[in-house]
Amino acid sequence: MAFFIKHSKIALLLAALLVLLQASTLYFFGQPLICTCGYVKLWEGVVASSGNSQHLTDWYTFSHIIHGFIFYGVLQLLFPRMPILWRLLMAVGVEVSWEILENTPMVIGRYREQALAIGYSGDSIINSVSDTFSMFLGFLLASRVSWKFIVAIAIFFELFTLYMIHDNLTLNVLNLIHPFEFINKWQGR
Repeated sequence: MAFFIKHSKIALLLAALLVLLQASTLYFFGQPLICTCGYVKLWEGVVASSGNSQHLTDWYTFSHIIHGFIFYGVLQLLFPRMPILWRLLMAVGVEVSWEILENTPMVIGRYREQALAIGYSGDSIINSVSDTFSMFLGFLLASRVSWKFIVAIAIFFELFTLYMIHDNLTLNVLNLIHPFEFINKWQGR
């Protein structure tokens, strides 16, 4: 038991260090710590605003929770005997890597090609770290409830954000791989 506790603490420490690396890298990239408006909101509900991806949560928080669902499921399938905290560490590593990549000029430029992301300048550091925390929450939820419930929540989140803002994780990935004109037109309405 002492071996597991010791190694669990190491996994959690490494996860915290990864998030510190994420924040430090974004700072090095020149991303603002908080919204350049000078304050922090719990929720930014306007997608086509300068506050989107700058505050603690926004419509894309749902996508990051789904990341946690996906990472839990994939890592559970690939490494069923690995302790959950080590799988969580791997998930944090993937999410941190994405958050860093997402804030590179190349990916920011790809986002700007989408109707909903015109003027996008990347995430604030607080938003990016909050996105990683949202993935963490999704991962933990997936570890606690049935996969059927997780699939239902993921579908609900996707349909809800599709209806509310004409975007979701699925469309986001599709448009990053290859922008579709008909999607851009629909999102721009």
